[in-house]
Amino acid sequence: MDSLLSLFEFNPGIYVKELVNWLTVNFQGFFDALTVIINWIVFNIQALLASIPWFLFILLIFLLGWRLKNIRSGLGYAVMLAAIGFIGLWSETIFTLSIVITSVLISIIIGIPVGIYAAYNQKLEAILKPLLDGMQTMPSFVYLIPAMIFFGLGTVPAVFATIVYSTPPCVRLTCLAIKGVPEEMKEAAVAFGSSRWQALIKVELPQALPTIMAGINQTTMMAMSMVVISSMIGAKGLGENVLIAINRTDIAMGFNSGISIVFLAIIIDRVTQMISRKYERV
Repeated sequence: MDSLLSLFEFNPGIYVKELVNWLTVNFQGFFDALTVIINWIVFNIQALLASIPWFLFILLIFLLGWRLKNIRSGLGYAVMLAAIGFIGLWSETIFTLSIVITSVLISIIIGIPVGIYAAYNQKLEAILKPLLDGMQTMPSFVYLIPAMIFFGLGTVPAVFATIVYSTPPCVRLTCLAIKGVPEEMKEAAVAFGSSRWQALIKVELPQALPTIMAGINQTTMMAMSMVVISSMIGAKGLGENVLIAINRTDIAMGFNSGISIVFLAIIIDRVTQMISRKYERV
């Protein structure tokens, strides 16, 4: 049986390896340019966040939670954020947040236009579906291998791997949202003289916005889930502390880093969910 199977043996990984090697040789200049751009974005976001005094940052989160939901939520988020500072992981949290924000922004820039175009193009949607399935179900550790080959170690490969892992929800839900806009509304917009572009901007996107915001929420949470994994390829922040704690078998350090990630994820999740619900009411 084994000898029979060996006659039909197929190793697709070899072809993927050859493709990655070909891209590395022929597009190294492109990857170097991307490295500079992504590093610049992360650095500036980190500098902006770090320039905000910790007490003002906590106050802003409190006001945001209060404005979006109620004062109890605002107080809860403020206490969580303050707890991270008291633990002594404020700078690591800022760096982690800068990586997440960069990854989410790039994912949105890619995901929303692709999702809109896929909603209008059934062939593209049919091609994207298995690709998105693969991107979401492939073990996230696998993305670290080409990321290291293309960009080396550090922040940039972490952002690259996070983008690949977190973009699919944005594409899927944007496509679903645009396709879910009632045909009557589209026809009415055209009947009143709107062009296809005007109908998209003024009718379809406003109607689809709650679902698109839900996609952005999912994208953000998937980006957060890559924090620890990205530390394996040199990304700084809270994930690096978790990795160090594992190597040292340091329970206290591991708990402090882990609970800080949990607090940060809860704040981001609740805030993005509340923004999404606000658009639903509008």
